[in-house]
Amino acid sequence: MDNTVHLRFEIVVIGGGPAGIAAAVAASQSGNSVALIDDNPRLGGQIWRGGASPSQPSVATHWFNQLENTKVRHIGGARVIHADGGFLEAETGREIFAIRHNKLILATGARELFLPFPGWTLPNVMGAGGLQALVKSGLPIKGKRVVVAGTGPLLLAVAAYLIDRGAKVVCICEQASSSSLAAFAFQVLMFPGKIVDAVSLLYKCRALKHLTNCWVVAAIGKNSLESVTISENGRTREIPCDYFAYGYHLVPNTELAQMLGCQLREGFVQTDEFQRTSQPGIYCAGEPTGIGGMELSVIEGSIAGHAAANSGDVAQKLFPARARYRKLAEAMKKAFRLRPELATLAKPDTLLCRCEDIPFERVRTCESWKAAKLHSRCGMGPCQGRICGAAAHFLFGWNIESTRPPVFPARCASLAAISSSVEVQPSHGGSQ
Repeated sequence: MDNTVHLRFEIVVIGGGPAGIAAAVAASQSGNSVALIDDNPRLGGQIWRGGASPSQPSVATHWFNQLENTKVRHIGGARVIHADGGFLEAETGREIFAIRHNKLILATGARELFLPFPGWTLPNVMGAGGLQALVKSGLPIKGKRVVVAGTGPLLLAVAAYLIDRGAKVVCICEQASSSSLAAFAFQVLMFPGKIVDAVSLLYKCRALKHLTNCWVVAAIGKNSLESVTISENGRTREIPCDYFAYGYHLVPNTELAQMLGCQLREGFVQTDEFQRTSQPGIYCAGEPTGIGGMELSVIEGSIAGHAAANSGDVAQKLFPARARYRKLAEAMKKAFRLRPELATLAKPDTLLCRCEDIPFERVRTCESWKAAKLHSRCGMGPCQGRICGAAAHFLFGWNIESTRPPVFPARCASLAAISSSVEVQPSHGGSQ
């Protein structure tokens, strides 16, 4: 039985985070038929995970309400497995969506960067954002000892969230220096809203030790995490804990953009002032164009939505705000630049590719990412190099390519349906 649903929209937005929601709202204001596709069942992305709820910040509630008042068609729990020109295919647990469109906006967000060190594959060692997401989904954290480490403002936000849920956050280990933090704090003074947020987070974390020039060099445990060894100003010591949450920046999700032929620059999708990519009719907004945070993502999403809807005059009014937040993003990039010591933590037997159990020693003599895949199967597992590829880029400076479709796991029936999706019945979506 054919379970393919054929649809047509004037504008399709891929990604249901802040950038995608803002893009969909803006695009719909000109009366266009708009679809918003996301691989999570509920909208919000990583930062507004879970959709509209009383626990969400006011800015999230505002955008969820804005979206609710549009006729945007939300297709949730759908992963895009094929995109070519004005056609894309997405699969859910039950259906296959074959969608024609005139304009496409990519707001695919970012994922956490994981750097290998001894013990990083132990149970209860995870990304800072990953632990936060698990707690939001119901993981009991009350009374658990947590060490938060890595770099950037995310650490403070995650620590504050875990404290609110009853966790015993032992300390925050920031790899940047205190002088770098001070320089970044000075830049934040130009953003009153950010100052309020920072003060609130600092107050919640007032009882914590916030260590600088500090990072975790090993996680220790037999069957699961028992403690971590940290390096602080050149001295090492061990800290008992139940969970270790770490985050070393974000990696942009550019797989779909690359598959569609969009030009990249320094690992990010290249766009013009209206968020247009190098491919006609394709726009990109949010973290894939440069890691800049929620506020910048919303602004870029709005610009892309208005531009795709041929409302360039409205989009131009947002250019000054985008420029301001891009300056803050540059300051954050400079202050929290990863230190070279982090590339020396892996031992010969430390796993680099978790999917294929490939240790560091099997790839460090390779000349390129392609050579590593050919000689060791590194990056050939279920995640297709989304974890180890980003780590290899940091460790070895390799150019990581991931443009061969499907870029995500897909059912054979979904792939077979691509060739049969020729005649498409027009559809204007409907309410969310």
